[in-house]
Amino acid sequence: QVQLVESGGGLVQAGGSLRLSCVASGRTFSSYVMGWFRQAPGKEREFVATISWNGISTYYNDAVKGRFTISRDNAKNTVYLQMNSLKPEDTAVYYCAVPRAAFTSIYRVLPREFEYWGQGTQVTVSS
Repeated sequence: QVQLVESGGGLVQAGGSLRLSCVASGRTFSSYVMGWFRQAPGKEREFVATISWNGISTYYNDAVKGRFTISRDNAKNTVYLQMNSLKPEDTAVYYCAVPRAAFTSIYRVLPREFEYWGQGTQVTVSS
């Protein structure tokens, strides 16, 4: 079956960096948009970034634009999220996700449009 496994979370001071990885198994997602979402305690899950199937196009939440970079390696069935200049408000559980259909738009970022989800990795940024 399909599995998405995130790693790379942890505790970091404000201004620091982390790199998250998400490895997919069970099928290849080279024709699919891949995305990162996050959920802080007491808040709804929110979109962070998406990347097109070929890695050429990306889309970011305004809150992370200029600080986070999404990338992918289709040969490894892996998507990454490089997070720099981290802020306490970035503290959340981060999830990778894949939508139901292939070749969808990177701008379709509602969580309900994503079918496959990882278990999440905790990112905590201390002030």
